[in-house]
Amino acid sequence: MILAVSALVLSSCSDYLDTESPSQQTSQVIFENEGMARSAIMDIYGNLTGTYVYGQKMSVNWQGVSDIELASGYNSDPSKELTSDTGAANFYSDWYNHTVQWKDIFAMAERASTAVEGIRNSDAFKSGNKVMTRFLGEALTLRSLAYFELVRRWGDIPYKEGTSESDLSNVYAGKTDRDEIYAALVRDMQEAVDYLPWMGEEAEYTCERITKGFAKGLLARIALFAGGWSVRDGNQFTDDSNVEHYNGSASGMGELNGFYVGRAKNWRDYYEIAEQQCAEMIGDLQNPHHLDPDYGDIWKTVNHLDYNAYGENLFEVANGMGYNGDVGTLMGREQDGNIGFGSFGWGSSYVNSNGYYFYSFTPTDTRRDYACYFPKFGKENNQVHEIMRGDLLNVHFGKWCYFWTSDGYKALARTASGRPSTGINWILMRYSDVLLMFAEARYQLTGNADSKSGVAGMSAREALEKVRERAFGAGSAEIKKYDSDFFNAIVNERAWEFGCEGIRKLDLVRWGLLDQKIEEMKEALVKMYDGRLEVKIFDKTYQPTDFPEKLYYKYQSGDQSQFIDMQSCNFYRSLNANPDPAVYKELTWMRRENPNVDDIVNRSVRILVCGSGLRAKYDYSSLLSQLQFGSEIQAKLTQMTLGNGVCNYRHLFSIYYDDIYKSNGYLQNSYGYDHSLD
Repeated sequence: MILAVSALVLSSCSDYLDTESPSQQTSQVIFENEGMARSAIMDIYGNLTGTYVYGQKMSVNWQGVSDIELASGYNSDPSKELTSDTGAANFYSDWYNHTVQWKDIFAMAERASTAVEGIRNSDAFKSGNKVMTRFLGEALTLRSLAYFELVRRWGDIPYKEGTSESDLSNVYAGKTDRDEIYAALVRDMQEAVDYLPWMGEEAEYTCERITKGFAKGLLARIALFAGGWSVRDGNQFTDDSNVEHYNGSASGMGELNGFYVGRAKNWRDYYEIAEQQCAEMIGDLQNPHHLDPDYGDIWKTVNHLDYNAYGENLFEVANGMGYNGDVGTLMGREQDGNIGFGSFGWGSSYVNSNGYYFYSFTPTDTRRDYACYFPKFGKENNQVHEIMRGDLLNVHFGKWCYFWTSDGYKALARTASGRPSTGINWILMRYSDVLLMFAEARYQLTGNADSKSGVAGMSAREALEKVRERAFGAGSAEIKKYDSDFFNAIVNERAWEFGCEGIRKLDLVRWGLLDQKIEEMKEALVKMYDGRLEVKIFDKTYQPTDFPEKLYYKYQSGDQSQFIDMQSCNFYRSLNANPDPAVYKELTWMRRENPNVDDIVNRSVRILVCGSGLRAKYDYSSLLSQLQFGSEIQAKLTQMTLGNGVCNYRHLFSIYYDDIYKSNGYLQNSYGYDHSLD
């Protein structure tokens, strides 16, 4: 039935955005019948698992460069790789970059629009059919999700609320101002939340279906982006009467060539919506979502293809083992191939992190080793076990692990000749996000972290500390130890909570902090390699001797003897000698004596060119003057391209040339991605 409905729903009508629409008669047939309507809705869900949606690009590659995630980040000169994920991740690209195509997301929006229109016009919906009403809530949410991903990644885009007409009269269109799009998405989501059941209220509404909790959370997220900062094209959208220009003094944020950083002047209205939705959810006794008391359990259950028992995950993209989903194989705890667990290996470095993120954590934070994991599983001296690595520019994320996967996947991996799709669901939102969005919105509106919401029954501070309580354990003094600036505390907490979940870079964008945080990361890392200077990381300050020259570690005992005892590692202190050479292994961690100059220079250059397409130009002379090998680093930097030369805060993707070519002249690139047809 799904295949039959797909064929009907997807009769072709447009090359422009590769979107399709049924005839009026077919739509009437489909959406008057609950079974066929359900199949049409399921077809939209199927779009979520596509390679250019959450199957790979939005879950893995498009995490890009932030201060904690480095998808294709550290390269010798990313400005030379304009048609790859490496170029796009570092804010370089050109219109031939097929790795950032939008057509599959637009196809999802079109299919959802077909369902919205069909259900609205059906007698079944008009008569109050509860099933069709729920389907409309799902379709509205899925369409809003598609357009939300498009607008926050490409900025101003073509937008229409209805389906494509067969005569193409409404297909060819230019860009719509993002503020108009956000306003429309908020309206749609405000309608959708009233149509949807809570998770578990109806048997089939699990975390793999759109429910009230996710709809309210998504509405809050959309509202925060609608009220957030982004780069804007003042050349095309000349009326900025409703836009507040960024007027701060931060480098890399200034207006240039008509491109500027701005946000909607009515941003407070959107923050009020975000606070309201989160507060209503937190305070509702019917709310089935709770924090899993064990942070690690979130990842062990999703890796094992199980549902979270506490309803922590508001919505998961339902991948199918062997069919879709590169989550885990392309990022996670690294495992070599050909060691008895499958020939392809696991936990590739498509997305990794660094020592900066690792050292941002308090040592007792239980999230640290799920966020940052140094060891890899491989063969060493004829032993198959974990091998500690000391590369601070290649720290893998620990939330995905082969040993947590299901028996079915392990059997598949052992016999596969290539990289088998894991089927691990991609978590789009967790309940901790609702708590932290509430904390952020309420604090930004009131300026008071202790002002209690009567709807939520808690204050912004209590919501933040509820998340921290899980991280450190009830009664821990660390729960209340965070940045004295409450907004900075939220910025930091979201980094620790959501690393490698596709959230951080886009959070930083809307806060207007992406450039600043990337530069703070770069400065800290080059100073760590310099080995003589004080280093600031988030809310912490380290002296050079706080980083050990030698790391000592031992293995666990019993059934876990193949795995390193992470608590045995002296990550935060120097030791004069190996505590017990018969038990502890060792490796060089941070070399201060007899430094390898070439290695330090090369690594420092890779750090400084990372993400450097974000600004128009860069000047690192002041920083380099502090470094002992600053002149050598500068000599290599002069051979590189630093800056895009055109636009500051260029966080958006370029539009693919084929979409521009097929737009009949309606579309063009902005932000220095312009090219004429060859």
